[in-house]
Amino acid sequence: MKRILFLFTTLLLFITNVPAQNKDSVIVVDLWVPAAQIGLNLSQISLNNWTQGGDNSLTWTIILSGGIKHLGSDWNFRNNLKAAYGRTKLGSQDFRTNDNELFFETVLSKNIKWAVDPYFSNSIRTSITTGYNYKKTPPEKIADFFDPGYVTQGVGFTYDKLSGFIARVGFAVKETFTNRFRQYSDDTSTTKLEAFKVETGLESALNGDFQIMENVQFKSSLRLFTRYERLDIWDVRWDNIVTAKVNKLINVNFAVLLIYEKKQSVYTQLKQSLQLGITYSFFEVLN
Repeated sequence: MKRILFLFTTLLLFITNVPAQNKDSVIVVDLWVPAAQIGLNLSQISLNNWTQGGDNSLTWTIILSGGIKHLGSDWNFRNNLKAAYGRTKLGSQDFRTNDNELFFETVLSKNIKWAVDPYFSNSIRTSITTGYNYKKTPPEKIADFFDPGYVTQGVGFTYDKLSGFIARVGFAVKETFTNRFRQYSDDTSTTKLEAFKVETGLESALNGDFQIMENVQFKSSLRLFTRYERLDIWDVRWDNIVTAKVNKLINVNFAVLLIYEKKQSVYTQLKQSLQLGITYSFFEVLN
């Protein structure tokens, strides 16, 4: 607990003490910047008369990302959307879901000419469709659209003076909505299975978008949330993707997603994928 509180305090001190850029020398213009990108990632193995063992496999994932941001002299308004859905087929097995998530976030910040700016945020996270535990036979349903659904509001300070880097720290309220799968929202101190839960605590978010080579881009998003009554336990979501562009349409993606949320599992969840992708951008990508 002490280590986590130390890291949280260090981050807060860092973003509040980084010098602000000289805004008097910068011409700020009200500007709306849209972004929309759709991608199809594929991984496939086909065997014919293969004597060394193995089986055919096909994996596909569709990812839609985008949003719109407004940069103004007084207010910044950022909206980001990510939706991912994918399936995998091994041999004669039926297709199984391997990705199934919808995430939307809005952040409104006020330019007060400090190193940091006050912000208000709201985020929504849920499964797109039914999710299954395939380790059981038959597969067991464990999630569905907004079952559970997570809505989080935050207020605090944000730092966005460095290109490709945004950080924020603040107080947060997290609501958990469920219908059938009430184990995610249940209050274990009561005998009733609650379908709705409200938690208050602290949140922190770090977002980075870096061009590490001419054709290689690295994006990382780290989100933390802890409850006041249990400051030694943090929800962690760390999403990373390295994209190597072959040309305007073809790219190779290496993604690693780490999740720790005790209500979902007492163990750290980890997902890794390496896939060939086809990406089409409707607008420029948000930074």
